[in-house]
Amino acid sequence: MKVIKKENILLSNPDTKDFLADAYFPETQEKLPLVVFVHGYKGYKDWGAWNLMGERFAEAGFYFVKFNFSHNGTTIENPAEFDDLEAFGNNNYSKELSDLSFVINHFSKENEVDENKIVLIGHSRGGGISIIKTAEDIRIHGLITLASVDSLERFPKDGAFDNWKEDGVYFVENGRTKQQMPHYYQFFEDFESNFHRFDVERCMEMAKAHVLVVHGTADESVSSKNSDHLHLLNPNSELFLVENANHVFGAKEPWEENFLPYELALVTEKCIDFLNEKIVNEQFE
Repeated sequence: MKVIKKENILLSNPDTKDFLADAYFPETQEKLPLVVFVHGYKGYKDWGAWNLMGERFAEAGFYFVKFNFSHNGTTIENPAEFDDLEAFGNNNYSKELSDLSFVINHFSKENEVDENKIVLIGHSRGGGISIIKTAEDIRIHGLITLASVDSLERFPKDGAFDNWKEDGVYFVENGRTKQQMPHYYQFFEDFESNFHRFDVERCMEMAKAHVLVVHGTADESVSSKNSDHLHLLNPNSELFLVENANHVFGAKEPWEENFLPYELALVTEKCIDFLNEKIVNEQFE
């Protein structure tokens, strides 16, 4: 099956700023389920092996979209590097939810897409954002979390928080690039102003979609206990733990192979099987 790739599509969200998206889908006359991949903290659409995962979803009969959040620190000119640290520092959850809504609205109107079959796949912090969006948007019929957090209340503690409030910024080193990534205090102010909206636990309980929760048991960044908790909050969800898998399921940046790492391939096939059972073959009245 021929896979069509449309890469670096320019999207202009009037509530944030321009950003880029990719779409992978098979050449077919059929309407396809829309799968939107949501990257996490210090992530971006071209990281590691996400492109190979997208191609596999397309081969399996899905319209797969991945995108850069408008304020993830990348730029239109350089979508795979953190060239705009000022934008990164001014990111917040409201902006990410706005961008995700824009992506769903844009691609659900594509001729190849079945707007009655929309799925979100969120990795890490993107999992938390996807859970909130699923609770808010009745159009979303499937939700898959990959190594997801179970709360977005992840801020400096005690004295470090006081320093952040006083200084207006704190920095986190990017382990790969060694850049000092700024976080302006507006990030917490946005969270505080939208505390109930950003309650991932409540949103997980409210989610009406078919839910698959995936986590690696050797996740060094987000404990698999987060996914155990998410599964308990939504008992209708399915929990899939990958033995000895890390936070990115064996991928890395750059990923120079032309095949998926074993753990990510395993996860991808599980996701496809889950969506085929719950979404593709589901009958709507």
